Amino acid sequence: MKPRRKKRSKKTGKRGIYVLPNLFTTASLFGGFYAIVASIQGRYEAAAIAILISYVLDGLDGKIARFTNTTSQFGIEYDSLSDLVAFGVAPGILAFQWALGPFGRLGWLASFMYVTCGALRLARFNVQKNTVDSSYFRGLPIPAAASFIASLVLFSNAIGGLPESKHILVLALIYVLSFLMVSTISYPSFKNLELKKQKPFNALVAIILILMVIAYKPKIMIFSMLAIYLLSGPVVTIYRSQKKLARANRHSSRFHPDTANNVEEADVPKTDL
Repeated sequence: MKPRRKKRSKKTGKRGIYVLPNLFTTASLFGGFYAIVASIQGRYEAAAIAILISYVLDGLDGKIARFTNTTSQFGIEYDSLSDLVAFGVAPGILAFQWALGPFGRLGWLASFMYVTCGALRLARFNVQKNTVDSSYFRGLPIPAAASFIASLVLFSNAIGGLPESKHILVLALIYVLSFLMVSTISYPSFKNLELKKQKPFNALVAIILILMVIAYKPKIMIFSMLAIYLLSGPVVTIYRSQKKLARANRHSSRFHPDTANNVEEADVPKTDL
């Protein structure tokens, strides 16, 4: 009998990627690229809408990856690169073309500052995402900053335009957003909001009411909601700091009790009756 030959397993070393979540990431990247082209052509409202659509798609790709258990390191890196284009470069060019052009060099330097701070924000998030509290973002998320710029463009068109000082306001806003992205201010992440789990009946009613309010005046309400989120960061940071300080005071009082009530009787002056 001929000895059986052992079959050698051929290892090609090739690894595949998950298509579904990366398709949503690619769609978000396309929205950012389209926003750049629309901004150059002077179609600012179309560019703003494209950035907001990219924001929705960027939120869906992560949800889909976690729901279908298709998360990968490739998808994380690809998502960061897409975010830099859609929420860094695209809103930076939109802001320059829409309002910062009259400032010349100062205007495009402000836009470059926004892009740089957005890139730093993404790099810091990738490094610290496993070491910080997932309930809060450290610094303003770059998608929220980009969506606020886009919503400002739509809000301006809805109210018939901003005042003559629009250019100065947008210039100051760009620097404020840049600072908030690289700051340590805490912003709610809403990652623990699992809609697939059972919720109280009032939660469904509240979501429907919010959607109805947005549908009534979408340009105004989206801007208002993003403005509230922008201001929520300092409020949440102050609240968390006060909470930590109160906890530290309670902790120190346990190990350092007040000695005012423990004065020895010998130290109290005696009086003769």
